[in-house]
Amino acid sequence: MSGKLMVFGLSYRTAPLAVRERLAVGEEQVPADLRGLVQDAGLHEGVLLSTCNRVELVATSDDPEKSAQAALAYFNARVAPEQVDGCVYRYVGQDAARHLFRVTSGLDSMVLGEPQILGQVKEAFAVAQRTGTVGTLLGRSFERGFSVAKRVRTETGVAAGNVSVSSIACDLAEKIFGELTGRRVLIVGAGKMSEVAARSLTSRGARLFVVNRSPERAQALAEACGGQARPLEALATELAEADVVISSTAKQDYIITYELMQGVCKMRRHKPIFLIDIAVPRDIDPRVDSLRNVFLYDMDDLQKVSRENMAARERAVVTAEQMIDAELAELERWLRSVELTPTIVALRERVRGLLHAELEKTLSKLGVPDKDRRQLEAMCEAMANKLLHQPLTALKQAQTDHAGVELVEAVQRLFQLQVDGNAQARTASEPAVAADPALAAASSPRSDGSGPSG
Repeated sequence: MSGKLMVFGLSYRTAPLAVRERLAVGEEQVPADLRGLVQDAGLHEGVLLSTCNRVELVATSDDPEKSAQAALAYFNARVAPEQVDGCVYRYVGQDAARHLFRVTSGLDSMVLGEPQILGQVKEAFAVAQRTGTVGTLLGRSFERGFSVAKRVRTETGVAAGNVSVSSIACDLAEKIFGELTGRRVLIVGAGKMSEVAARSLTSRGARLFVVNRSPERAQALAEACGGQARPLEALATELAEADVVISSTAKQDYIITYELMQGVCKMRRHKPIFLIDIAVPRDIDPRVDSLRNVFLYDMDDLQKVSRENMAARERAVVTAEQMIDAELAELERWLRSVELTPTIVALRERVRGLLHAELEKTLSKLGVPDKDRRQLEAMCEAMANKLLHQPLTALKQAQTDHAGVELVEAVQRLFQLQVDGNAQARTASEPAVAADPALAAASSPRSDGSGPSG
């Protein structure tokens, strides 16, 4: 294993919707973009997360700053640099792990504790696995992230109440009308967010109608939620009849255009209509908000509504953050242990290899009996053990020290060690030398903290 954990991206906290929607990566495009990022940014591993509220690269790199600059170039290629530069954030090491855990647990979501983000992160991780850009460090980090997310949801009140964008949209619709009983609500789209909204609306007494590009998916959603499906060709007619429209499709262009709504307004005789756009990129042309008696709300508007509903759950955040701290400590201990064992193997091979090489050079010039040769070889082993006793003891004790990773890296640089993530070590210039039984004691800490002795 090599490289440091890093996160590079932007979210609703740092970037307006107009920037986020231009950076959003379609599901089918993620593998190609991910492969390009891994290659161009010099990454060992990478996961690309693109949701309504964030676009983030979670990766490992030997040079996180250089990789971040390459990732920034990828972002800038999609949006003008002056729009992106002030919106991005970078996290490295433990800060990156903390951010990943908070995102996965819903603590960094626009709607605190919303459950959809966990599924979105899992899907992004699965795509990266299929693309071949997940290795040891990302695998372990995401595994711990999923674990702490489950604990936060089941053991705290962070996810209490309506905690999804779709539910917030329904709350907003209810605030607009007082109650939704008998109101005609049109759902445009049949994805997961549309399903959450549909179930919430029907539970509040709304009359539900569903429009989608796929008639089969529209019919399935309508039947599941007690509504009626309509063909996409009937969109204008349905808009003319609706009180509330909630749109959430994966379309890249506006599905409800300014020109379409102009005609709809004439059909409605300018009767008020409320449009709630929870898609990124947006489904509804923002200009429709300028039309008479058309009231449009988008994700940025929902963010303001969510802040009002957040106070009750914020008290549970303290407990959730403590859980994340505990997971971070576990991840850090694992990182130290992963680096320690192969480093000990490599260090022993380095020292023993040098001693035996020098011994062979000398013995080749002397006529030494086999008995004496064996004694000299045993002397080399004893010298190696005595030389390594204190360094190995210090490395083992560093597993419980915050500076442990830095100490391991220092040893690797000082002795020019090359270490892989499977505890199979090789030095920069010598072939491997078989480890002796004392190695097990060297690489496994004992309660008395002692190392091998000669």
